[in-house]
Amino acid sequence: MRNKDYSTKNNFDKNRNGGILLHPTSLPGNYGIGELGSHLYRFLDFLHRFKQGIWQILPLGPTGYGNSPYQCFSAFAGNPLLISLENLIEIGLLNSEDCQPLEAFPESYIDYGKVIPYKWALLKLAFKKFEEYKHSKLKKMFLQFIKDQSYWLEDYSIFMSIKLSNNLIAWNEWDDALKFRDKIALEAWEKNNLMEIEFHKFTQFIFFKQWDEIKNYAHQKNIIIIGDIPIFVAYDSVDVWAHPEFYYLDNNRQMKYIAGVPPDYFSSNGQRWGNPLYNWKVMKSQNYIWWIERIKHTLNQVDILRIDHFRGFESYWQIDANEETAIKGKWVSGPGLDLFQKLKDVLGNLPIIAEDLGLITPEVEDLLMQTGFPGMRVLQFAFMDKSENPSRNKYFPHNYQPNAIVYTGTHDNQTTKAWFNDSSETIKNLVLDYTNSDGKDIVGDLIRLVWSSVAKIAVIPLQDLLRLGDEARMNFPGTIGNNWIWRFTWDQITDQLGKELMKLSSLYGRF
Repeated sequence: MRNKDYSTKNNFDKNRNGGILLHPTSLPGNYGIGELGSHLYRFLDFLHRFKQGIWQILPLGPTGYGNSPYQCFSAFAGNPLLISLENLIEIGLLNSEDCQPLEAFPESYIDYGKVIPYKWALLKLAFKKFEEYKHSKLKKMFLQFIKDQSYWLEDYSIFMSIKLSNNLIAWNEWDDALKFRDKIALEAWEKNNLMEIEFHKFTQFIFFKQWDEIKNYAHQKNIIIIGDIPIFVAYDSVDVWAHPEFYYLDNNRQMKYIAGVPPDYFSSNGQRWGNPLYNWKVMKSQNYIWWIERIKHTLNQVDILRIDHFRGFESYWQIDANEETAIKGKWVSGPGLDLFQKLKDVLGNLPIIAEDLGLITPEVEDLLMQTGFPGMRVLQFAFMDKSENPSRNKYFPHNYQPNAIVYTGTHDNQTTKAWFNDSSETIKNLVLDYTNSDGKDIVGDLIRLVWSSVAKIAVIPLQDLLRLGDEARMNFPGTIGNNWIWRFTWDQITDQLGKELMKLSSLYGRF
């Protein structure tokens, strides 16, 4: 039976809209990391008050290596670090004394080394109290959640219980019986670790309960949530451990090939991402059921879905796993339109944004046209390629089509202020000429350019609204450490900034 048509549940087809890119981890708060609590409700109130209809986020999964939301332990689970401790206090599973940290966390960045053990200890305590809890309604909700989400929750909870008991080492380094999912070994593990497995189910129940409340509040405020999924999953994930047949692995479950991109403008060695590559032939033989479940699951959390590295569905860069760089590799055909036709057959028309940045070939453009998905335009890119004639450069606003999502920059870029300040005089002069700007508020002038464009959705990172520099950059691609740590403080957000954005939205018809 065909599922509901996801494109009808929101204002995806609204002519024009605009808003802010902000991942929940970047929210303020006393507990070391942004949460699904009062500060997020306050942020949504800010968007609503100043007539912004879009809130865009990064992937919500449980982060693994490097704390990256693009390298998660599961493609289905939520990140327990985002659970609101305030909410757990409100429903009686913690008290304020429990949550008092030994020392104050930094306000402007996340210290994951301190946050992770702090929050896991409190989630363990909340679970202990939940086991003693007398609230029958909450317990019934928990049991229903387990039943409804069993298709991914069982494997995830077992995976995480094994992983934490092994000091977080990757699953391919576990004892062979568990690594290869020996049936007897798994049954014994479940029998001997029932409470630990139940704990991980509990964290997911709480996460999705809180997220549903956030989503419902956003909808009450007429705010559309744009979510995000990476095309590839992490090797050290339950997805690969539970379904090795979907990936190119050898007999010892080691990766044969890995994902990345070839050398380009940004990197002379290319990028060696290290993700396992899908065995599309096997996935097709099973009617792409894993992808159907993944897309359906994510679209139950968000209204519009951005798929990272969309060009990989047409063809992807295959690197032998023993190569140290991405220089040596080859392009291999992906599933193309066949996958998206199957998704449409089962799920209906899908509100998907295709991240079509980087090397885009005519074949990728054909796939975009066939799917009808809007692509992305990043304004910074318009000025970065000096060899590209502005009359042909697709990132210049005068070349946009309405079926596009335009950004000043993304989480992988410098903030717009830092990018402009670091640019050559030639590029600066081009920016000033193109915007007819005196340079006094070049970030504001570029935001105006984004808002005035014909693209149906315009989004800016909060860092650009706040006119922040590289101290607020979210990610430096290809590097480890000091990524995904930025947080804002409320004293940085003024009514004046909100009014300026509201004026642009009114002037250019974006609400």
